[in-house]
Amino acid sequence: MTIVAHGATIEGQGGGPTFKDVTASAGITFTHNSGRAGKKYLPETMGAGGAFVDLDGDGWLDVVLVNGRDWTPKTPSHHGVYRNNRNGTFTDVVKGSGLDQSVYGMGVAAGDFDNDGDEDLYITAIEGDRLYRNDGGFKFTNVTKAAGIVNANFGTSAAFVDYDRDGRLDVFVANYVKWSEAADKRCALDGKNKSYCTPEVYPGVASKLFRNNGGGRFADVSQKAGVANAGAKALGVGLIDYDLDGWVDLFVANDTQPNQLFHNNRNGTFTDTAVAAGVAFSDDGVARGAMGVDAADYDRSGRPHLLVTNFQNQMLALYRNEGGGLFQDVAPTSPVGRVSMATLGFGAFFFDYDLDGWLDVLATNGHIEESVTTVQPKVQFKQPPLLFRNAGKGRYEHASPSAGADFAVAQAGRGAAHGDYDRDGDLDVLFTNNHGPARLLRNEGGNRNQWIAVRLRGTKANASGIGAQVTVVSAQGTQRQMVRSGSSYCSQSDLALTFGLGKDTTVTAIEVEWPGGAKERIENVSAKSFVTITEGKGRTK
Repeated sequence: MTIVAHGATIEGQGGGPTFKDVTASAGITFTHNSGRAGKKYLPETMGAGGAFVDLDGDGWLDVVLVNGRDWTPKTPSHHGVYRNNRNGTFTDVVKGSGLDQSVYGMGVAAGDFDNDGDEDLYITAIEGDRLYRNDGGFKFTNVTKAAGIVNANFGTSAAFVDYDRDGRLDVFVANYVKWSEAADKRCALDGKNKSYCTPEVYPGVASKLFRNNGGGRFADVSQKAGVANAGAKALGVGLIDYDLDGWVDLFVANDTQPNQLFHNNRNGTFTDTAVAAGVAFSDDGVARGAMGVDAADYDRSGRPHLLVTNFQNQMLALYRNEGGGLFQDVAPTSPVGRVSMATLGFGAFFFDYDLDGWLDVLATNGHIEESVTTVQPKVQFKQPPLLFRNAGKGRYEHASPSAGADFAVAQAGRGAAHGDYDRDGDLDVLFTNNHGPARLLRNEGGNRNQWIAVRLRGTKANASGIGAQVTVVSAQGTQRQMVRSGSSYCSQSDLALTFGLGKDTTVTAIEVEWPGGAKERIENVSAKSFVTITEGKGRTK
């Protein structure tokens, strides 16, 4: 089949790239354990996430998969840590890594908090979060206690962020509700049998912001910074500089409570501007069941916009940044909203799966109650993910039907991440399933278009380059992305930025604005290149 997109002819099944499930052939055998044993504990419905992250610095993306555990200890449940063998396969190296600890994990974020050149991990967990220092060679040390981090508050998503621009990565943790086995409540979906409770029956708990003081020590500045709202029930966090002042702001997706948009006041504090900005509620003034979030400039306006997943019958939110601190939800007039109305979304992100230069949208879906069909016959527990292709200037079209049979598989979807694990230029997808197997989907055909991948190494700025803005200029126009930790739901995508170039074979310029304001520019870069830019040194690879 042949279709025409932005003046380019693309040959392929369904007119564009498809996704192939390569989980088994890649050697990924991870299955999530929610701990469910008939007691219907709330956390069993929520977890968990995964990450694409280069743990050993060899330029190839490894995979981290977060696990839960049995409530009554039986066989230990370990996280999955898969080393990329650079040939399309992975080896699970969790044993002896230091990450082989049995905890009820939820989310994962990656970033180099100690600026030693490798990516560290923050894993949220019901019984208390864990900060793992990367010691190299797939060895990690649990430095949580030494770092002064204390958070046993049903942490979900997390993100590394240098909110004060001091060159050290801080940590924001989205905390959900006040729950424990002893305080578990009884709810009945059918009026008789116990079912999973909704978050309304539990009080919210404040999220946390830990400031990196250096020397491996963090301080809880949540109250001082103004981000500790005890009424919020946070599930997702996204980094966004929505007013383009060079200071990273925070969007927090809350379940049945108003979302929060924390504007960075540049003095160590934040102000919640969500209501005034128009992103706290739906258009009819209702706080939705928000789960995951991402932020990106999908229409090349130069302003970052917001994508938020919501509960069944609430549709995805696509908040377009109109400037002046105002957003408009354009999902109701787009296939993004109309198609997603029938699904319950968790992980989601912007990415350019066909590398045409316009950011597409992916969302993974799945209900929280296995028996939901008994009371809502039209609602399924397992649901297929959704893919929306950007047809130019932010006009989306439903692309799931043409993404291949493997993409259309219904699942109890939770986490979602993207990254080019096989280094062929196009972006692959990692899905996590609640109490089910993780899935690795390889992008087939996205690299028929041109591309460039940019990885940053900070020197004065944080070593991971998180918060840096990268602008790529080619014949077809200008694109801008920010390096961000977190986003999606409980998951982490590759910290490198992939830009689709369509048919452009040369990048006129790559411009980097580092956290702190320093700027860097390199020119005339060939397409289909992996580029590393080191602060103050220009292109180093």
